[in-house]
Amino acid sequence: MDLGCGTGTNAITLAQHGWQVTGVDFAWRAIQLARQKARAAGVAVDFRLGDVTRLGWLAGPFDLIFDLGCFHGLPAGGRSAYAAHVRRLLAPDGTFLLYVMFRAEAQTNQVGIIESDLGCFAPALRLIHRADGTDTARGCPAAWLTYQHATPSRFGEADAR
Repeated sequence: MDLGCGTGTNAITLAQHGWQVTGVDFAWRAIQLARQKARAAGVAVDFRLGDVTRLGWLAGPFDLIFDLGCFHGLPAGGRSAYAAHVRRLLAPDGTFLLYVMFRAEAQTNQVGIIESDLGCFAPALRLIHRADGTDTARGCPAAWLTYQHATPSRFGEADAR
């Protein structure tokens, strides 16, 4: 699933590589363009018009949930709802791949998140990889984050004695 899929570039690329893809975006025109691009590319992608903070209508599980710049553009109040949907929709062995831009805590009028905003994915999702860098378009700190469902311990309390 591609959250905030826009005009479908990444969803189409995934479909071209054998993935069955659902793309969600709130912009009607972007979804229309995505559907046209998918037809032109000869791939099937299920593009849906929707709000990523209100995905109760969407059934999973998804082996891969991909977000290239949607989460960090959400208002603070929508991030926990978004995270709840990701946790619910991600398959037990699935991967959530997230690209985010960061902002200074005092810059509340800027696009981006602060480090503590990532806490909404814990403890259900476990960060397994992080690659920090700089967003070249905006010149701000950014990161690729890879999450998976947190795995309960193989050993029960009785075994820990």
